[in-house]
Amino acid sequence: MKVALDTNLLAYAEGVNGAEKRDIVLELLRKLPQEAAIVPVQVLGELYNVLVRKAGRLPQEARDALLSWRDAFPVAGTTQDVMMMATDLATDHRFSIWDAVILSTASQAGCRLLLSEDLQDGFTWGGVTVVSPFASPRHPLLNALLGESAG
Repeated sequence: MKVALDTNLLAYAEGVNGAEKRDIVLELLRKLPQEAAIVPVQVLGELYNVLVRKAGRLPQEARDALLSWRDAFPVAGTTQDVMMMATDLATDHRFSIWDAVILSTASQAGCRLLLSEDLQDGFTWGGVTVVSPFASPRHPLLNALLGESAG
């Protein structure tokens, strides 16, 4: 099973918004089978923006963080098909175009999950279910991906 990572997870892993969420996300990322996860290229752009504008990092530091994430997980690009799917998703479900690009990229990459705190937990589109890694109890698909039982 494949999973896409949203911007907020990577930002939390970078320490944006405190240690509690950082620790939860880092533990989750350690448990994820590395071959199962992808990062949409849109997420990298958004992460750069968050790190520079919100976290106050120098542009070079933000760039280095992006390179580290690129090295850690495969990056899925925004194709013409992804963009057209995203415009339909944004139109039909009132998503921002950028969130729609991330969800469309996840769908095109064959992901079953998009780990995100920003989108509606449980929303399913294009074969992808949005799951908050902070929800309790944990979503059954996320438990299955992590090789854990429900509970």
